[in-house]
Amino acid sequence: MKNSLLLEGISDAVGFVAGAMLGFWLGHLLGLDIFTPGYGKASMGGIVLVGLGGGAGLTLARRWRAQWNKE
Repeated sequence: MKNSLLLEGISDAVGFVAGAMLGFWLGHLLGLDIFTPGYGKASMGGIVLVGLGGGAGLTLARRWRAQWNKE
């Protein structure tokens, strides 16, 4: 059960969404809103933070799963 594909998919999804949300709120606190009209600096900065946050969350979820599978 430790190598379940369902667990892998759920943990990846939760890690990605949680990281993306953290990136979104960090951008929002910094004044970088992804929903501003056009592709200005604020919008692009917000998009970059959401992408970086999602990638970091996915990486952390995979590291957690790898550590969990060792035990």
